[in-house]
Amino acid sequence: MNRKRWQTSPVDKEIASQIAEECALSPMAALLAAARGLKDTEEIGSFFDDTADVLGDPFELKDMKAAADRVNRAIEDGEKIAVFGDYDADGVCASAMLVSYLRTRAAEVMFHIPDRQTEGYGLSAQAVRKLKEDGASLVVTVDNGVSAIEEAELMAELGMELVVTDHHKTKGKLPKAVAVVNPHREDNSPSFKDYSGTGVAFKLICAVEGADSDWLLEEYGDLLALGTIGDVVPLKGENRTMVKRGLRVINSFPREGMKALIVESGLEDKKVDSMKAAFVLAPKINAAGRMGSADRAMDLLLCEDSEKAKELAVEITQENRRRQTTESEILEKIEQVLNDSPGLKYEKVIVVDGEGWHPGVIGIVASRLVEKYGRPCIVISKEGDTARGSCRSLEGFSIFEALSAVSDCLTHFGGHTLAAGFGIECARIEEFKTALRDYSGNIDMPYPVQRIDLRLKPEGINAEIADAITAFEPFGAENPRPVFGLIGMTLEECKGVSEDKYTRLTVSRGKIKLSAICFSIPFDEFAYRPGDTIDLAVTLEKTFYMGMESVGVYVRNIRLSGMDEEAVLSGFRIYEDFMRNEGVDKGLSDRIAPGRNLIASVYRLLKAGIPGRLDYEIVCRRLGDDGGKICAVMLAVDALTELGILRQDDSGRVRVNEECGKVELTNSRIYRQLHAAGIG
Repeated sequence: MNRKRWQTSPVDKEIASQIAEECALSPMAALLAAARGLKDTEEIGSFFDDTADVLGDPFELKDMKAAADRVNRAIEDGEKIAVFGDYDADGVCASAMLVSYLRTRAAEVMFHIPDRQTEGYGLSAQAVRKLKEDGASLVVTVDNGVSAIEEAELMAELGMELVVTDHHKTKGKLPKAVAVVNPHREDNSPSFKDYSGTGVAFKLICAVEGADSDWLLEEYGDLLALGTIGDVVPLKGENRTMVKRGLRVINSFPREGMKALIVESGLEDKKVDSMKAAFVLAPKINAAGRMGSADRAMDLLLCEDSEKAKELAVEITQENRRRQTTESEILEKIEQVLNDSPGLKYEKVIVVDGEGWHPGVIGIVASRLVEKYGRPCIVISKEGDTARGSCRSLEGFSIFEALSAVSDCLTHFGGHTLAAGFGIECARIEEFKTALRDYSGNIDMPYPVQRIDLRLKPEGINAEIADAITAFEPFGAENPRPVFGLIGMTLEECKGVSEDKYTRLTVSRGKIKLSAICFSIPFDEFAYRPGDTIDLAVTLEKTFYMGMESVGVYVRNIRLSGMDEEAVLSGFRIYEDFMRNEGVDKGLSDRIAPGRNLIASVYRLLKAGIPGRLDYEIVCRRLGDDGGKICAVMLAVDALTELGILRQDDSGRVRVNEECGKVELTNSRIYRQLHAAGIG
């Protein structure tokens, strides 16, 4: 169940008023700043400033002088420089940026992006030997290299030199190199650390050039912005400045390859903001490395011929479509696995494995599963005797710590709190699942959270708030688009739009009516009905139609007003515990046991018909309950489905099976299981 806990940010209105006065912000912008935890005048000033001098001195990063000196010497001496990157959007943009810069310096430069399938991530002995054969005397890594201990030793043996630029966490020992530039080095404390790989590469360019960064931002801002956004690093501090300036470049004078990608993506006449860069442009760059060779993405970003750039943009877009198809096919197979073994979807950490699933997309698939099921998910692709796993988690559960606890089962692993990957022998996958189940068994798993920046009255939705939101762009990690709560709204009307793919709502409070669009729920799955009192989590955007400006309201989440949220959430947890055959407290019998009267009431309600996808909170409300009996309602539905009285389709709609004859409730396995446990 992916029911989110709604959390509204605390806002001190006195502090907000002070912010508005001292920082010359509108009252609404000041409220948003306070909601985001921005209180210090200097901090707020820096947040809204996008001048180049906000960027820190590149030489704050340890080893930067040695790195810059070595690169400059290689340029002056005509040495062949190899830029060694990574196959994701961050690595490709960083590589393209550094190669492009070195070419302007008339350097002899080549690049190598490892093949995800055959080489994997980072430097390898095979790649090092190939670079040596190709005549490279200096290798500069971008977005990788900090863990290449053995490969660095091999380079030294072969008479090559290495400069590492990376942003991944170090594990103590550093590779043998002329310089290891990494803001996360344990012996380095720069004023800003959260750079992407592209960000670190840009700092190297600034150091090599020895000039202020203003014109460099104009020259390479488009690549810098796309790489930074693509890596999902926090959009604060220098990252925010880099992305703001870079988006201006993308929208005014992007390089030929970027321009072709924008046109092919249907964004030619639209403003490219951080969201479009993150969800339209970056996935296409990623797709090249996921589905084949990232070289085509490099060729596109380095291309100066408009016609050739168009061809490459088409190729990459086709690769992205293939990625989407492959992703959908794997998701379909996983849903079949979960339907065949329904207990799997109630595990604290969902782990699924399959033969030959494309390793380039299993990370995305894991993210989709987290979104749907609201718990950490691991997808494992088996190939022969070995397998690769990709993990995604949610705030409050470190998947990296989980892998560390069961690392004996793995050949290798790495990653972060919310995302990680590993290798494993196929023969040990079941052992891994058991170990992970044991590890997570004693952990209270976090609920997914729906954050609300501010609660709004419907009359507060106006041009002023739209302008205030715009001031907080660009949006991304740690600076998401503001979400507002519209609480206690009456649903006046709901109807399908775009062939019922989406649902348009008309809601009211008092005398104010609003129109809102819900892109996440098709009309035939929309479960609420006119007259319901609902809470909406919404985002707001300026819209223009026939020359008229208005504020668009977009629904991100919806719930019934007045439900006991804690009771609802704990009810879901009790249900999941029961479905995992874990013991439940007999003292909760009145909340758990679906007695005959409740089962009959649920049956009559569903027979009368409720719209859309089954929503257990709505069933509770229709039965006069505020959520305390939600577990019992869920078990009642399961028992009726088990007996063939109800039918549930893939979209979650539940209907009474009119062809079902008389059945005995005691034939239900769930009903018998409850009574065997002394519940009910």
